[in-house]
Amino acid sequence: MKKVAIIWSSPNIDGLTASAKDQFARGLSDVGAQVQEIHLNRQSIEHCRACGNGWGTCNKKGMCVIRDDFAAVYQTLAEADGIVWISAVYWSDMTECFKAFFDRLRRCDATHNHFLAGKRCVLVACAGGTGRGTLECLTQLERGLTHMGMRAYDRIPVVRYNRDYILPALYEAGRVYVERLENGFDMYY
Repeated sequence: MKKVAIIWSSPNIDGLTASAKDQFARGLSDVGAQVQEIHLNRQSIEHCRACGNGWGTCNKKGMCVIRDDFAAVYQTLAEADGIVWISAVYWSDMTECFKAFFDRLRRCDATHNHFLAGKRCVLVACAGGTGRGTLECLTQLERGLTHMGMRAYDRIPVVRYNRDYILPALYEAGRVYVERLENGFDMYY
């Protein structure tokens, strides 16, 4: 059984981002994946302090000095076979709490641990407004994943105008993702 972590962020637990997360999770579960959902808005995760002259224990030991929920979430991601990253879009970027987690994750993993290197991920950006910021958000997210050696298997923009056909597609994407985790990805890079 494949373990898949869904890490998501939106303060609205009944909105578009939550619906996207629910559909993907349902697709994963329906084909037997063990799903671990991590709602970053419910975690206690501080912003990076850039301690130690900008590169503290994250660079030297692969761990953060801040004692909050970061380490437990990081461990869950490290143990997962696959990761689905889902964020609401604010100002063409991830949510603030997503960025706070992601910045610390990148410092620990890219510079020292490399626990996440080689993982194939799915990226989902959800915008309730015009939707114009979804592609920029996905680009930012993929840029960070690349620093850590992860690979995007797919990048999915969800906006209020495409929700009627994208939400069912996310269910199917979850099902296919598990199959690819089990049998491999037919992609170069």
